[in-house]
Amino acid sequence: MRIGVVKESVAGEKRVAMTPEVAKKLVGKGFSLLLEQGAGEAAHYHDDDYLAAGVELVERKAALDADIVMMVRKADLDDVAAMHDGAIYIGHLELCEVEEVIPAMLAKGIRPIAMEKIPRISRAQSMDALSSQSNIAGYRAVIEAAAQYKRFIPMMMTSAGSSKPARIVILGVGVAGLQAIATARRLGGDVYAYDLRPETKEQIESLGAKAIELDVGESGSGEGGYAKELSDEAKARQQQLLADELAKAHIIITTALIPCRPAPVLIQEDVVKRMREGSVIIDLAAANGGNCTLTEKEQVVEKHGVILVGHTNYPSMMASDASAFYANNLSNLLGIMVDEGEDGLVLKELDEDEITKASLITSTD
Repeated sequence: MRIGVVKESVAGEKRVAMTPEVAKKLVGKGFSLLLEQGAGEAAHYHDDDYLAAGVELVERKAALDADIVMMVRKADLDDVAAMHDGAIYIGHLELCEVEEVIPAMLAKGIRPIAMEKIPRISRAQSMDALSSQSNIAGYRAVIEAAAQYKRFIPMMMTSAGSSKPARIVILGVGVAGLQAIATARRLGGDVYAYDLRPETKEQIESLGAKAIELDVGESGSGEGGYAKELSDEAKARQQQLLADELAKAHIIITTALIPCRPAPVLIQEDVVKRMREGSVIIDLAAANGGNCTLTEKEQVVEKHGVILVGHTNYPSMMASDASAFYANNLSNLLGIMVDEGEDGLVLKELDEDEITKASLITSTD
């Protein structure tokens, strides 16, 4: 059974779907791996390392002609055209966007598995790429904040004077938010966090941060561990109650996202105006419109003396570890997709397992 891995074609994407370490394990299990030459270079994984792991280096077209094609980001139409009928495609399909790639795959009988559709159940934790990459994003967001903030994060006491710790507020306590809290605490920040879901209070406090508690009149708990969208009245009340807490912050990291919906606005311009000059807002929701009204996608800008960071791909900034995590997610997924038969590896029926059934895209609806 042949697995094809290609160099990512999305601009700025440095990750790769396979690392030499994981490739060696898969080759040992009987898979044949075809890797586009140079696919791992941006993540500091070199062709010689893949060759030593038993991987065959090929041109892009040959890798795309494999039985299973693996990517980090969504394929383009040229890639789909190079895949053979009946192949399996595994990667992020960015399903909230309206585009032509998925219909083109289905028209060729290609079976796409969307990594963002892996269910959040205990059995699937080792395959949950959204969580593995969000974990990295939460960490890297704090590092970016520390680099942009021109003051100390921890309390510093020296013979030349002392400084108070930076007041850091994390908005949204999912996987990225929890990692951001933990990282900010390790750096010595005075950390506060807010989430619509009341059950996150214990998680916030367990990491040594302080929970911001607001009564917006309704619960924000949704299905699958995600937050749900609030009513217009609750949104207005939330913004009003949050304003004073946010205005006191020196660093704000926002992570609030609702699947396939515009990001909820949590920071209005009047709040930014009230923040201390030199403060920093890291908006992890920039790709979906931003949690701050002043965020500019893929830009770092200064407005009213506050630095707003709108990067949209923090895992790519840590491409080596992000690729390693993602490759492990894929390897674990393959473990439930394939059996060892008398004549080699045999693909299971994808709709017989709850994980592959949930992540398999069968229509454009």
